[in-house]
Amino acid sequence: MQTLKLVFLSLATLLLTSSLAQAENSTRTDGYTIHHNAFLSTELAPDMASRYNIRRSPNRAVINISIIRNVPGTTGKPVTAKVKVVSHNLRGQVRNIPVREIKEQNAVYYIGEFLVENQESVTFTIEAIPSGENKPLQASLKQQFFTR
Repeated sequence: MQTLKLVFLSLATLLLTSSLAQAENSTRTDGYTIHHNAFLSTELAPDMASRYNIRRSPNRAVINISIIRNVPGTTGKPVTAKVKVVSHNLRGQVRNIPVREIKEQNAVYYIGEFLVENQESVTFTIEAIPSGENKPLQASLKQQFFTR
């Protein structure tokens, strides 16, 4: 039971660690909810970053994505998926952001790391194909980063 609480706390912390003024984002589409959030890696506690092998640096950011199949009467069921993330900034630079899958008991999420500059605005396009599905789900997220 204690392990389950720790896993849930870890996932919640990772999903919600961006600034307090910023809410966690999600997109509902075709029977699924895609949760997506981007934040500076320095917002993670050192032990949390170490646990997930995330390098903390003022110019590094993290995107965190999870795909939940909507199940009536529940909070949904986390699913594995093929996830692709592409970012665009105001200068027209396009980057593919590789993501890695992290599984923890009842949670599945995808983490990608990338470099950012101070005051950089980035738009992320997310495409996810849940296991057992053929149709890709689409979501987008826009985030401005303020480095120290």
